[in-house]
Amino acid sequence: MCGLCGEVSFNDRPVSPAAVSRMTGVLTPRGPDSEGILLRGRWALGHRRLQIIDLSARSEQPMNDPEIGISGVFNGCIYNYRELRAELEGLGYRFFSEGDTEIVLKAYHAWGENFAARLTGMFAIALVERDTGRLILVRDRLGIKPLYLAQTPDGLRFASSLPALLAGGDVDTAIDHVAFQFYMTFHAVVPPPHTILKGVQKLPPATVRTIEADGKSRDHVYWNLSFERSSADAARSAEEWRDMLDASLTEAVRRRMIADVPVGVLLSGGVDSSLIVGLLNRLGQTGLKTFSIGFEAANQESGDEFVYSDLIAEHFATDHTKIFVPSKNLLDALPRAIGAMSEPMVSYDNVAFFLLSQEVSKHVKVVQSGQGADEVFGGYHWYPPLANSNDPVSDYARAFFDRDHARFTSHVAPHLANGDAARAFVQEHFARKGADDSVDKALRIDTEVMLIDDPVKRVDNMTMAFGLEARVPFLDHDLVELAARIPSQHKLKDGGKGILKDVARRVIPAEVIDRPKGYFPVPALKYLEGPYLELARDALTSRAARERGLFRPDYLEALFANPHEHITPLRGSELWQTALLELWLQENNI
Repeated sequence: MCGLCGEVSFNDRPVSPAAVSRMTGVLTPRGPDSEGILLRGRWALGHRRLQIIDLSARSEQPMNDPEIGISGVFNGCIYNYRELRAELEGLGYRFFSEGDTEIVLKAYHAWGENFAARLTGMFAIALVERDTGRLILVRDRLGIKPLYLAQTPDGLRFASSLPALLAGGDVDTAIDHVAFQFYMTFHAVVPPPHTILKGVQKLPPATVRTIEADGKSRDHVYWNLSFERSSADAARSAEEWRDMLDASLTEAVRRRMIADVPVGVLLSGGVDSSLIVGLLNRLGQTGLKTFSIGFEAANQESGDEFVYSDLIAEHFATDHTKIFVPSKNLLDALPRAIGAMSEPMVSYDNVAFFLLSQEVSKHVKVVQSGQGADEVFGGYHWYPPLANSNDPVSDYARAFFDRDHARFTSHVAPHLANGDAARAFVQEHFARKGADDSVDKALRIDTEVMLIDDPVKRVDNMTMAFGLEARVPFLDHDLVELAARIPSQHKLKDGGKGILKDVARRVIPAEVIDRPKGYFPVPALKYLEGPYLELARDALTSRAARERGLFRPDYLEALFANPHEHITPLRGSELWQTALLELWLQENNI
């Protein structure tokens, strides 16, 4: 896990070493162990390294392989790198390091743009061909690793974070009106290529983008998630699916223990993270370090789930650390947590992950985390009603959207209210082939879009703020493909994630499985009072916010007067949503 950046010129003008150095500097928290910049006239690569596999200098980046004429930078982890190395050695390739970065360079040389389909893991990659000047940008299948892009007057810059691109300069920081509508409507999920800024885009997941020396580009999408099922799949019993899922999930967890440093687990006390701990115990892991976090209660809502994380820690005899955060500490950490966001993210648990990562990074460099299980296995409340829906788009929007278009237009400045982009996006996505069942349509959009630009991004941004690598076994692509084939009725049973709970019953105590569904609770940000209310008010009434003019003044006054009355269908605070956007813009000097 690292941070990468770079620049390429399309008119033979030299790139800016200073800009690449500034971008690399911003990425320091992602890779605190070493820094490197490789400059070759019309292109440059920058890298910050977090040493996880092959701790020697032989795996330093940017990596240049003169024998094959390829240089590159890489962020992530290739879990099957040893198998790929053996295959490449069989083709005659020679290796100078013991890590996975060199595998990436030689795999591209051997197999071209098809190489990404051979990689198992999470990755963002930038490669430059010496002889052609061609730039290749790649992102993993489920977008676990980020890659942001910005056009410059002479070419293109790219980086692992949006703030790094801002540090490079020459970025159009005007608000992208389509992205703003997604942010306010689609629960702050902004699908690629958009970001909240006009001048920055993000490479879509499962994409290999080849950019020629003159700037012409083409995209190769190397993976698609299909919910189509064979006749054999349709005939399988629940028991068969359970056994197949058990084996696949166990392999996904095993893969993510590959490291030359210890690996811990973020243990929330829910089914997903508890199951990871249980499977690692089954695989023979002892002395596993686990971590959980809790906050002060607010408005009679509990701020921790320690009773469940303690139960799992005791049951499996883990080396467990509990972190309790008083409200004062939460308020102090908010600006730093917002500063760690590559894009404005409204979920309350951003700051929870930020503070948890800060503590965990003192103990380990790598953790496994349970993100993705709800989207992949049907754990959210909006899936069951879709099983018998006559209008799945409307029913999905009613449950998931923070506001319909009519309310959106009454909340924002008139010039921002054109078109219903979010509704049109969902309608188009639901209409795609490969998912006939209404529940499958929702699971697909949540896995391919919402998951990537909300929970996954949150985990990457907050953990990497402290040089902590988070691995997500529920997003193993083999596991996700298997889950898509499982008929939706097996996922919806037992209140959701039924088939996953069937596996869990073999591994972890029933008290954790049959408990009410929980989240990372941060009550103080849901019920804005006292200093949190003042923080939101100050941001939204500041000179910068007034000049920006995103929201109608009467809407803001209604939020300030009674924030508790303005709660979204997903139980989020409308005031926090508006304030978070403004706080993020100010934090990034926009």
